Amino acid sequence: MNLTHRLIESHLLEGELRPHTEIGLKVDQVFVDDSVGPLIALELEAMGIEDLDPALAVAYVDHLLLQEDHRNSEDHLLLRSAARRYGMWYSPAGNGICHAVHLERFGAPGSTLVGSDSHTCAAGALGMFAIGVGGLAAALALAGEPLYLDMPEVWGVRLVGQLQPWVSAKDLILEMLRRHGVDGAAGRVLEYFGPGLKELSVWDRHVISHMGAELGATTSVFPSDGEVLRFLNQQGRPETWREIVHDDPEFDHVEELDLDQIEPLIALPSSPGNVKPVKEVAGTEIHQAYIGSSANPSFRDLAVAARIVAGHSVPEPVSFDVNPATRQILENLASSGDLGRLIRAGARVHQAGCNGCPGMGQALAPGRNSLRTVPRNFPGRSGTEDDRVYLCSPETAAVSALAGSITDPRDSYSDP
Repeated sequence: MNLTHRLIESHLLEGELRPHTEIGLKVDQVFVDDSVGPLIALELEAMGIEDLDPALAVAYVDHLLLQEDHRNSEDHLLLRSAARRYGMWYSPAGNGICHAVHLERFGAPGSTLVGSDSHTCAAGALGMFAIGVGGLAAALALAGEPLYLDMPEVWGVRLVGQLQPWVSAKDLILEMLRRHGVDGAAGRVLEYFGPGLKELSVWDRHVISHMGAELGATTSVFPSDGEVLRFLNQQGRPETWREIVHDDPEFDHVEELDLDQIEPLIALPSSPGNVKPVKEVAGTEIHQAYIGSSANPSFRDLAVAARIVAGHSVPEPVSFDVNPATRQILENLASSGDLGRLIRAGARVHQAGCNGCPGMGQALAPGRNSLRTVPRNFPGRSGTEDDRVYLCSPETAAVSALAGSITDPRDSYSDP
């Protein structure tokens, strides 16, 4: 069996492992976010639910952070009250983005996870079977109902080689989007395997699993190997680890991806699937470079940007926005000195949360070009109707911020 089949079989309550037939899965963990969490709380009350069934349930405040009037604050009070009533963990504003904090604090290899955020699939980085759902499906999962879905095909992506200097995990998933577009993995699980895995940290795997949603995938799955154990040790949760690997898996479809051949890539407005090599659009003027968010959440991603801009100043026309994903990562940036490097270079440092990714701040003037490490650039998502958002890696965004125009990082520096 491949890992996906093993995860599904161990939680299968109804149906069978036959593609395109309905299955029902036992849900181990559920999280809700504040964009739909208050409605989910009302649904639980309407159903007369008194006790939640999953082993773990968490409520996150990460989307509605701009408290321009009383409404967002009232939503947060309602969600906090519901968390207390039902015995859910509660993560208040400023703790960070749901799927990034969940990876740090609660992710457990071998578990199933349902979340009310479409990027819940990021937990596949730990060897979980994680799916984003709508509010009613999340409420039903909290009530103990199975998760019903069509049994997906499993698409194996064999990784070989190693990423070259100035190329990172964001470029890998952009290469998948360049090949297959925004619906190329619909009805499939993307399962990554092969010798190239040793090049990818858990946070790298998070970047890739996270943006599997942009390919239309049901979810993405990585093995739970020594790298996952290293991550959980760093988080003080080694007892959570269990090994989930395979030697010779079978898949419905297999594709090979040579990491040596990937170059810096960029998704042009206005689709994550509109991917080109950075060098083809180099020289395009930008007015914003936005680094961080849920698609590039790690300390590594922000520290790389900090080391690139250290000792330099971002030119005045460029808004250099830094969006930490979690409080822990922000604290690590401060203790390492990288936060100071970013600030001295002219960065605008925002609170840990979703912020500009779903248009909750950092909106740009109409018609101006914004270079972002966020997952999506659909028209208007940034909060500006006439937006022009490009998606790229932290390396490309930081180098371009200093240049004031889109720049291939390989042309500006000799060493990463």
